[in-house]
Amino acid sequence: MGFFDNQLELSVTSASGIEAVTKRELEGLGYAPSGAIYGRISFSGDYRDMARANMMLRTANRVFINIARFKAETFDDLFEGIKAIPWQTIIPKNARVVVNAKSFKSKLYALSSIQKITKKAIVVAMGNLFESGGTYTIEVVVNEDEVLVALDTSGTALHKRGYRTYVGEAPLRETLASAIILLSVWKWDRPFIDPFCGSGTLPIEAALIGTNTAPGLNREFAYENFIKAPSVKASVKEEAMDLIERDRDLRISGFDISKDAVSLAMRHAQNAGVSDKIHFQVADMRTLRSRFSHGVICTNPPYGERLLKEDELKTLYKDFGDVYRSLDEWSAYVITSYGNFEHFFGKKSDKTRKLYNSELECKLYRYLGAPPKRK
Repeated sequence: MGFFDNQLELSVTSASGIEAVTKRELEGLGYAPSGAIYGRISFSGDYRDMARANMMLRTANRVFINIARFKAETFDDLFEGIKAIPWQTIIPKNARVVVNAKSFKSKLYALSSIQKITKKAIVVAMGNLFESGGTYTIEVVVNEDEVLVALDTSGTALHKRGYRTYVGEAPLRETLASAIILLSVWKWDRPFIDPFCGSGTLPIEAALIGTNTAPGLNREFAYENFIKAPSVKASVKEEAMDLIERDRDLRISGFDISKDAVSLAMRHAQNAGVSDKIHFQVADMRTLRSRFSHGVICTNPPYGERLLKEDELKTLYKDFGDVYRSLDEWSAYVITSYGNFEHFFGKKSDKTRKLYNSELECKLYRYLGAPPKRK
């Protein structure tokens, strides 16, 4: 029995502020995850569970197989700990090994040195590497002198679903868009509007969630090229296809004042296979109306000098607040880095949450309308 045939310790990483959402996703998939430590959540499973996490998780950055844990206060400790790992059962002789490193509150903090020592130890353990084959990315995390060695199974980060061919200014990552929707009160049978839809990420992620379509269906993963591992993607993809709720009647709309943005959003929705579930339209936010009640707005409005000047932002947010208050018991979730949003929106939020869009610190403002009456 090889390394990949055993029960494995797996882990996923997620962005600061959405770890709890990722943990709930894992629980929904039937796993028992640990609490997050520096954005990493661990759980047990087999190789197929790793593939399921890559395919199904909407808010995770990457999925790892945790290979080993040991204590290291010196580079000699690190070298010996890495060398002791049975690398021959994990990677082939022709593997191209890439090492990434992180360190938190540890005596070993020079990341480039951690990377070099790790690579050297792997080469010694393997009796040399020819590095002519596929790439295996190893992550070494040193946390309070405890070392975690993990194998990246995702490859390209999971926010890259494969449907976005081009993004405009200040794009919202797909994983963060999904987290905002999952943090909201929206369910598939309620109206959904993004009045500043840009390239369409929020409406598209809502349509994927509303139809229970796995976010990883249209992309590849690093684990598919692991030579010493079993082939599992086909069965996981079949499972994901069986779970899609194609007949759901969704009421998802995306509006933007830019004709080019709406055209791009429509193209992305087509790529994602959900173009028939979303209504996109060129429209100024100030014209927004809805005959429905108890809907949900999720949006990433313009902010910062790159997009609008200060006076334009103030006017835009004031008008947005007026439009929101004209809707019948709608809820709104607005992510922005603009510090005075609540003031110009004209209403204090029910709750705020600090989130990061890439490296940009933002706040998610929640405004709750009355819930729909139970049928």
